[in-house]
Amino acid sequence: MPRRQEGRRVLLIARFTVTDPGPFADRAHRALELLLAQPGCLRGLLVRSTESATAWVLTVEFASVAAYRKSLSPFDVRTLVIPLLAEADTTEPAAYEVVVEAGPDGVRRHASLLAADADTVRLGEAAGPTTAR
Repeated sequence: MPRRQEGRRVLLIARFTVTDPGPFADRAHRALELLLAQPGCLRGLLVRSTESATAWVLTVEFASVAAYRKSLSPFDVRTLVIPLLAEADTTEPAAYEVVVEAGPDGVRRHASLLAADADTVRLGEAAGPTTAR
């Protein structure tokens, strides 16, 4: 039975090192406008570290994995948002699934959508790795 993706929120977290905050904040503002105009994009935040003037984080919450993927597809998003995200720190993952959420109604746990072999099979290796590791 396939795992249900409806209602499973995804959080995009992009970390940036910013030396010129004015233009960066303007670009991030426009990126958030474009993303929030997409169906299934729930909210976004641009935050700046209180400990380091150059550390910034852009977070965007999507209603589902499908909404996340579809939100990054329109032409204007690909021409403005994707280049901005390409400047983010790539040493850590950027997309996260919600596993536990808490709110006024209590705390809920969600089963992971990750495949059992997610840590062993790389992107493009669904049929198996082309060379032994």
